[in-house]
Amino acid sequence: MVSRKRVVVLDYGSGNLRSAERALARVGADVTVTADAEAAFEADGLVVPGVGAFAACMAGLKGVGGDRIIGRRLSGGRPVLGICVGMQVLFGRGVEHGVETEGCGEWPGTVERLDAPVLPHMGWNTVKAPESSVLFKGVEHERFYFVHSYGVREWELRTGDGFTDPLVTWAEHGVPFVAAVENGPLMAAQFHPEKSGDAGAALLKNWLGTVE
Repeated sequence: MVSRKRVVVLDYGSGNLRSAERALARVGADVTVTADAEAAFEADGLVVPGVGAFAACMAGLKGVGGDRIIGRRLSGGRPVLGICVGMQVLFGRGVEHGVETEGCGEWPGTVERLDAPVLPHMGWNTVKAPESSVLFKGVEHERFYFVHSYGVREWELRTGDGFTDPLVTWAEHGVPFVAAVENGPLMAAQFHPEKSGDAGAALLKNWLGTVE
């Protein structure tokens, strides 16, 4: 009998926790929603959701030691998936209403307001994924559900020296922005897979397939 992958959805006071829990259970994960640091570290996979303001999410994340949990997991090659603002806080900084907040710094880059005639960017949108994407395998041309006014408009990380650059997926609302990143054990999506129907479920199943 194949054991189910143990996934923790990190509860730090922000995010669609139960929606994420149900979506992950739907694709076969054994899901726990908790703020417990040891459980979050020991799980096969960790999901970091997030909605609302960057600064508030970072405060909540630090409040439960989430930034340290993410760092510990990644140093050991343990999978982490960020969703929406849970993706944004993985970058170096966020700027909202003129206020700059330090992020987790796993990737360089700035989360800033999108330059678009209508905000928030709310609803279904297509993405442009790299051909070698694991997350988007089989759903490259599907639409996903976004709700945000801020995003990463420039990808700054260039590894070089024989290292493999992360796979970056883009979308557009007024301007191009980063819709997803695949970087070894660290993956993230600006949209909400848990609200994206069958396409979102397929993406979560693809991620679960990377969890060992």
